[in-house]
Amino acid sequence: MNLLWFILIGIAAGWLAGQIMKGGGFGLVGDLIVGVIGALLGGYLFGLLGIAAGGLLGSLVTATIGAIVLIALLRLIRRA
Repeated sequence: MNLLWFILIGIAAGWLAGQIMKGGGFGLVGDLIVGVIGALLGGYLFGLLGIAAGGLLGSLVTATIGAIVLIALLRLIRRA
């Protein structure tokens, strides 16, 4: 059941990050990949900063922020 929540949060976070970054969505699979990698990146960054976000909403916020950072990094790399 935890894997299902992780996937659903990844899809939602990837979609939200795509909307926030004005790039639109990446499709279901693309949103899932961006969201899952963003969740891992967001968890790492929040851990470095000493921020703890618990619960479903905290997981979604963490994954979304991580996905936004991931999209920004990908855009910087693409420009170079």
